Amino acid sequence: MGAMATEAVERESFLPHGRPFTRADLEAMPDDGNRYEIIDGVLLVSAAPRPVHQRVSMRLSNALFGLCPTGLEVFAAPLDVQLAEDTIVEPDLLIARSEELTETHVVGTPVLTVEILSPSTKHLDLAYKRARYEAAGVPSYWVVDPEGPSIIAWEFIDGAYVEVGRATGDTALTLDRPFPVTIVPGSLV
Repeated sequence: MGAMATEAVERESFLPHGRPFTRADLEAMPDDGNRYEIIDGVLLVSAAPRPVHQRVSMRLSNALFGLCPTGLEVFAAPLDVQLAEDTIVEPDLLIARSEELTETHVVGTPVLTVEILSPSTKHLDLAYKRARYEAAGVPSYWVVDPEGPSIIAWEFIDGAYVEVGRATGDTALTLDRPFPVTIVPGSLV
């Protein structure tokens, strides 16, 4: 049996059959460089991000870290956020309350989740993940598109996401939540 066939048989041995994926299934996934997430029991697998994605992540996390008040913490992926037993996601960046952290992951809703768009994950970030963050009541959700470069920010107001800001290129975006911050998308790429 070839290496690919062996890997497929090994992977098959821990995949659930006839039921949704759970945290236990996620913990059994191989450490193979892929990013594994579960949304409503469905396994999502994505490849490692591109350099521009990582550059945006580092620059934005540095900006947020410098402004983050006591009691909140900034994290970059990979860090699991358990929104439900069948929904464990890895936002590209997140800000969580210190009390929501366990030894291995975040339990509950971060105050901010940020997704950085990639060609392979754009649809997931703008549709499925946005809908799941909204359903969980995550107070702030931002999407950064390195190709623009641009940023769109939503806030959870009266049970739904409302767009509260948008900026492209060298135009600054100033937001009040989760804390006062001004971001220039062009400075992130």
